[in-house]
Amino acid sequence: MSRSSVHNVSQWIADHARAAPAQLAVVDPWRRLDYAALEERIARAAGVLAAAGVSRGERVALVLGNRSATLELVFACARLGAIAAPLNTRLAPPEIAQLLADCRPRVLAFDAALETNLRTALAKSGHACALTLAIGGEPDAYEAALAAAAPERAIAEVSPEDAMILMYTSGTTGVPKGALLPHRKTLFNSLNAELFFELVRGDRVLVAVPLFHSFGLKILAIPALYAGGSVVLQGSFDASETWRTVARERITLLGGVPTMFRALGDAFDRERPDVTSLRFLFTAGAAIPVEQIHAFERRGLVLKQGFGQTETSILCCLDAKDAVRKAGSVGRPVQHAELRIVRGETLALSPADWRDCAVGETGEIVVRGPITMLGYWERPDATAETIRDGGWLVTGDLGAFDAEGFVTLTGRSKDLFISGGENVYPRQVEAAYEQHPDILEIAVVGVPDDRWGEVGRAYVVLRAGAKLEPDTLIAFGRERLASFKVPRSFVQVEELPRTASGKIQKFKLT
Repeated sequence: MSRSSVHNVSQWIADHARAAPAQLAVVDPWRRLDYAALEERIARAAGVLAAAGVSRGERVALVLGNRSATLELVFACARLGAIAAPLNTRLAPPEIAQLLADCRPRVLAFDAALETNLRTALAKSGHACALTLAIGGEPDAYEAALAAAAPERAIAEVSPEDAMILMYTSGTTGVPKGALLPHRKTLFNSLNAELFFELVRGDRVLVAVPLFHSFGLKILAIPALYAGGSVVLQGSFDASETWRTVARERITLLGGVPTMFRALGDAFDRERPDVTSLRFLFTAGAAIPVEQIHAFERRGLVLKQGFGQTETSILCCLDAKDAVRKAGSVGRPVQHAELRIVRGETLALSPADWRDCAVGETGEIVVRGPITMLGYWERPDATAETIRDGGWLVTGDLGAFDAEGFVTLTGRSKDLFISGGENVYPRQVEAAYEQHPDILEIAVVGVPDDRWGEVGRAYVVLRAGAKLEPDTLIAFGRERLASFKVPRSFVQVEELPRTASGKIQKFKLT
């Protein structure tokens, strides 16, 4: 496929800067940028990266919170034909070290407040970066680098299939997998969002979910910039401050994970904010209780939900007009994708022999089209398992169509649970705890939680003479895992239930 700068998503910002230079582009707690200023900062950030030797295909790791620099560097990487790799700021140093060793970035940019953890992680990774860049410090090394850089105005020629973002999603084996996301995926996801959100240049989108996740970056922020709208970044989630920001900035769209909306509902009743600018609320990341949808309706707000994953971004979305009538559904499939629900027992066959489920019948959701990833970074076996002949991507999610073509999720075939909007893969947690001297065997499952949706519960077989001490085990986990991955409860058992072949039967533990 031929290459052109037209295919490069960085071209969007340059075009907006010419067409509407004074239009507000990005707001964060430190600055307000119009499109002309955003384009200048992206060009200078690209200059900084180029001077460090970043070129086509090189990775730039970003361990950053919700700040304009995150978006600047994502688009600066695209401008050079390089690959941005956003990493979760909540990860523990050993976890970050594992990702750095895997993606081998030429440049590492991070929040200055995380410098101690990042220096530790980089040393553990065994990888040497050409440039490490702290952002937000005093003095701010990133701002100094921008001021001194020669702006990179040229936009690299890319094909739609060229990689743009490397976004990690932990694997069921405990080894993280990097989903390699191309320029065409970013474009067609933005087109899907534009259709469902009805985004226009005057829209103001509040992003209170992290930019290192697909939801914040690929579903909210980048589509808003594609439309020429304004992105308002909230540094950390605070429900009352969120409503104050909605009123102050005249926000038109607010997105969040389900656990955020319980707090937002309580804060709304306290704050009684001005929400006349707000067209609707949007949630994804996990199923939201139908009662919450009705509760926001009683407050005069439409809460609609969608469904997607890192490998695909938006797959389904529920239109505002159907948000209450179809509460509990995640909506119809997006326009720029082909979605099927197939019988699980046929998945081992060629896609030509898959059998589609009848209306109301639960099966595995599969999708193909321009919104899918290229594959997993340097993981050909995992890629082949997920992307089948004809480009069909097996999502691992279970669902059913109703008679009107709306999708309802019914579960997950993959061994994961979602806690506070964060995917938790039990095998990774189990692998960390298998290092504990008192633990002989461990199995982790997700259990319902009123606040977080789901949290981990660990069933442990202890070594002879050991005593179960939950507080000590929690502390052990927090040294090795992000806090949301650490089990909240531990149950001692004599043995774990197993099949005849020795596999643990986790369904017997819940």
